[in-house]
Amino acid sequence: MSPEVRFNDLSLGGAAPAPEIEAAIARVLASGWFILGPEVEAFEREMASSFDCGNAVGVGNGTDAITLALMAVGVGPGDEVVTTPLTAAFTALAVSRLGAKPVFADVEPETLTLSAESVARKITSKTRALMPVHLYGNAADIEGMLELADAHGLAVVEDACQAHGSRHHGKSLGSLGRAGTFSFYPTKNLGALGDGGMVVTRDDEIAAKLKRLRNGGQSSRYRHDEIGVNSRLDEIQAAVLRVKLKYLESKNERRREMSRLYEEALEGSGVRPVAVRDGCTSARHLFVIRAPNRDALAAHLKERGIETLIHFPIPTHLQRAYESLGQGPGSCPNAEKACEEILSLPLYPMLANEVVGRVADAIRSFFRG
Repeated sequence: MSPEVRFNDLSLGGAAPAPEIEAAIARVLASGWFILGPEVEAFEREMASSFDCGNAVGVGNGTDAITLALMAVGVGPGDEVVTTPLTAAFTALAVSRLGAKPVFADVEPETLTLSAESVARKITSKTRALMPVHLYGNAADIEGMLELADAHGLAVVEDACQAHGSRHHGKSLGSLGRAGTFSFYPTKNLGALGDGGMVVTRDDEIAAKLKRLRNGGQSSRYRHDEIGVNSRLDEIQAAVLRVKLKYLESKNERRREMSRLYEEALEGSGVRPVAVRDGCTSARHLFVIRAPNRDALAAHLKERGIETLIHFPIPTHLQRAYESLGQGPGSCPNAEKACEEILSLPLYPMLANEVVGRVADAIRSFFRG
């Protein structure tokens, strides 16, 4: 039986009017041009302008965006990249693809984003880059990361794959380091009808390198000047994303409104929302609470027809794929504790206001017993 309150709704119309999306697809079909054409070029310009990030380079998906950004700033085999264990494991997998080593620092106890204090303890002579994740659409301590990078001669690559349209002190997340990365996976605030990704940077040389790397290292057709990959955003996805980009801020504002309603309705309920850093205007990709007896609470909500998810149940340093790194239980205690308590509640622009009250009432009933 389907839940009465779905966690998300990806039907056409939620992020942009369906007729506009259908017209964009029809435009591409009529053109007969499907890879690295005028739609990608236009979307890159519009993304760079909207996010005030200088340059934008479309790629195949968010993981490729991270991999290519790291390649472009010089990360390679044997290097270390310090990042967070509390995110999708794809963040670390992008590092591993390069023969580099992800090093996991702990998170702050309230925001659950990468702790600058913990990062400072992980920097070694092999460290080449720092990679904070703007988790759930909320800003990581980007100032702290930039200060550490300046002090040690490192690059900062922002994983902004959950932060489309988020800002910190008025500046777009993703635009503050050497490079920023975005995913257009369908569940994202700016989601494609399939896979897609983007790297943004203010550095023109990095942007030029990214354009070569995504297309096999070619400087011109059939002339390969360096070893690249095949990771190209296609024209149909770019056309769809161009439409959705026009509506991103209004949809993000709706998410912020829903989040405020959740915060008010859940006050004193027995759970607490994950904190948003001061100065951050979050895109509110997810609304995440922390709760004792999280699994029992999730089961309680499911019984009442409310769908929830956990983002993310296993910290990356405890994934089997990374056992060989030797960062076992206890090495990132804040992240490990958070993974036992976090629960993501339904949040999407079409969600009715009264549903928030229903979810909050169900949570309160759990703690009343």
